[in-house]
Amino acid sequence: MKIHIIGCSGSGKTYLANALSKKYNISHFDLDDIQWDNNAKEYGKKRTLDERKALLQEILYNNDEWIIEGVYYAWVQQSFDEADKIYVLDMPGYLYKSRIIMRSIKRKLGIQKGKRETLKSVYNLLKWTETFQNKNLKEIRSILDRYDDKVIWLSRKKRYRENNKGGMITSRFVCMVNLNCILAIFPEWVQKVPSLPFGCVI
Repeated sequence: MKIHIIGCSGSGKTYLANALSKKYNISHFDLDDIQWDNNAKEYGKKRTLDERKALLQEILYNNDEWIIEGVYYAWVQQSFDEADKIYVLDMPGYLYKSRIIMRSIKRKLGIQKGKRETLKSVYNLLKWTETFQNKNLKEIRSILDRYDDKVIWLSRKKRYRENNKGGMITSRFVCMVNLNCILAIFPEWVQKVPSLPFGCVI
């Protein structure tokens, strides 16, 4: 079985990949480990396109079965070609942002493995989720049209809209609640936060 999972940061790709990996006993590969040079001293250093393609090809060549997950789509066509199933996670924006913030807090506390982001990198990632929803997701849909027989779209947007008709929950509310959590754990950020539009829909 060969599975490719794609979606925005915070959409639940890793959770789904881990669940499927345990259920079917298949190796799980995170495209972030290919995109970024984790051994570099500087934060956020990308590998070259040739390096990324070579590492991806190595995974595909050395594994009869695999689960590959990540947000990337421009350089992973070979994975799309070879996958038996392609899962696309299309979730409401408030879920992305809420999970990104909580993930950053867990990494800061050492509860979850991963690079500890800076305030700037978290803020930029939250802003980028808007770009993903408004632009990247359309490009992904266009690219995956040719794989229509094996693409599965997983979405909670309809349920979110229905639950939100009475104003029960909004992305602004979720972000503000999480902002309070951030300030409690990242006291050094207090002086910086007022200049950031966290009170807006981010």
